[in-house]
Amino acid sequence: MSLTQIYNTGYEVIFVAFSGIVLAQFVKCFLHLLVKRSLDLRLFTTTGGMPSSHSAGVMGLSTAVGLIRGFDSIEFAIALGYAFIVMYDAAGVRRAAGKQAACLNKIIMDLYKQDLVEAGGKLKELLGHTPMQVLAGAIFGIAYAYGIHSLLFKLL
Repeated sequence: MSLTQIYNTGYEVIFVAFSGIVLAQFVKCFLHLLVKRSLDLRLFTTTGGMPSSHSAGVMGLSTAVGLIRGFDSIEFAIALGYAFIVMYDAAGVRRAAGKQAACLNKIIMDLYKQDLVEAGGKLKELLGHTPMQVLAGAIFGIAYAYGIHSLLFKLL
């Protein structure tokens, strides 16, 4: 597939969305390495953390659609609406579920005296994002979409 078949098409949108998610996950691992001085590759496959890869993906997708179809198009409006729902969910519902999981884990540890295996295992606590992590992911996705679009244009 040539660059002319990718530039200004749905392929560009798909590429930006998925590669933006992957790149944000790498950034998450790199930031953890800088701050904690330890490499944790498990962060690459987990939800939560800085930046939000969900936000990066959906805002990259929305921005790519806007660049290709126009920021006044119906397609952009639909993509942006979808992005807002995903980002709201990441910072709201999934974050609340993570807090509930932390409380339940504490209760289970108190009841079962640290034996979580008997209770069915520890619940995953890092599910959602803080509003700052969502914002950082959104900014990352927007910048990434502009960067890829500009790069493809220069390469043509």
